[in-house]
Amino acid sequence: MIWNAFLLALREIRRSAMRSILTTLGIVIGVASVIAMVMLGDATTAYVTNSISKLGSNMLIIRPGQDRHGPGGDNTAKRFTHDDIIAIRREIGGLKGVAPAASKGMQAVYGNQNYSTSIDGSDNDYFTVKDWQFDEGRPFTQAELKGGKSVCIIGETVHKELFGDQDPLDASIRLENFSCQVIGVLHPKGASMFGMDQDDIIVVPLRMFQRRISGNQDISIIMLSAKNASGIENIKSAVTSLMRERRHIHTGDEDDFNVRDLREVVQTLSSTTKMLTLLLGAVAAISLLVGGIGIMNIMLVSVTERTREIGIRLAIGALEREVLLQFLVEAVVLSSLGGIIGMALGIGVGVGINLFFDLPFVFNSTIVVIAFLFSTLVGIVFGYFPARKAARLNPIDALRYE
Repeated sequence: MIWNAFLLALREIRRSAMRSILTTLGIVIGVASVIAMVMLGDATTAYVTNSISKLGSNMLIIRPGQDRHGPGGDNTAKRFTHDDIIAIRREIGGLKGVAPAASKGMQAVYGNQNYSTSIDGSDNDYFTVKDWQFDEGRPFTQAELKGGKSVCIIGETVHKELFGDQDPLDASIRLENFSCQVIGVLHPKGASMFGMDQDDIIVVPLRMFQRRISGNQDISIIMLSAKNASGIENIKSAVTSLMRERRHIHTGDEDDFNVRDLREVVQTLSSTTKMLTLLLGAVAAISLLVGGIGIMNIMLVSVTERTREIGIRLAIGALEREVLLQFLVEAVVLSSLGGIIGMALGIGVGVGINLFFDLPFVFNSTIVVIAFLFSTLVGIVFGYFPARKAARLNPIDALRYE
């Protein structure tokens, strides 16, 4: 019986092909919109996660101040010292690396090329904490770190701006009034999620930075990397206690520093993008309801047009449930066809948007299935009333209908 109803539905759809196409258009647009929006949201979430991971794995960042003055923290707060680094390395377990850092924007010059970039003073743990690999060259030697020798390691952006296609190793670049020998080139990381070019950097030994650039012994930031993600909370708690003790902060007083876990940033941004994804998906789903109303409208018109046919079927012995099933199957077939076309269109649009915005491709099979099932449900819900109206027609009145 269902198979016969399905064949009848296909026959009616072919007979009114243009009307059927226009009827399913709402479902097509609705399903495609839901899938495309969710794919875009998932891709954005993946992009945020990947961008944060480029900054370093299992990383904690300690900054002076109470983090009330934007990304740079409180510039008036007491800076860290080399003794703080020694204490953290000695007393905190489970660490993969501890990288002190100080930074300043400067002009780098090579030959007739000059480029304004960021100079970071640190040690070799800087590359460990930030998961940075070398394309060429090597890290600092202990002699270079302890002696504050004028050597540097450059990012890919600085490499291209100053040297172009030339090999930069062993070349000397000028930073203000002193020269610095290039001993390494970092593997490119690209832009971070905050829009900053991570490859636009020159790293020099911290002692050299303090002596020749900053003129003081201050350390503006400490970056820590845990060996295991499971130990981050314990490390954060231990570091906070240690720094409170070293900075002589009394019980009940607020910290004059902040310890930021990059996982918290990931969770915050991911929850925001997921909420936006749900909002976009919900807005797009409204068009599915509009498509369902369109199916109901057309099915009501179809019942009116085929009143005599229905009357004949009822008069020769067709049961009400058979008539109801015929029209209900026709509505479901229309919505399901729209759902299938919408699935293909939505995936195609989602891929196109991701390519246009250079986002990672994330295929969410769950939302594709849900969108298709929802389109089928729309056909059942909005097709039931016209089908019931057809099934309840009086055969005598239906045969008299002109």
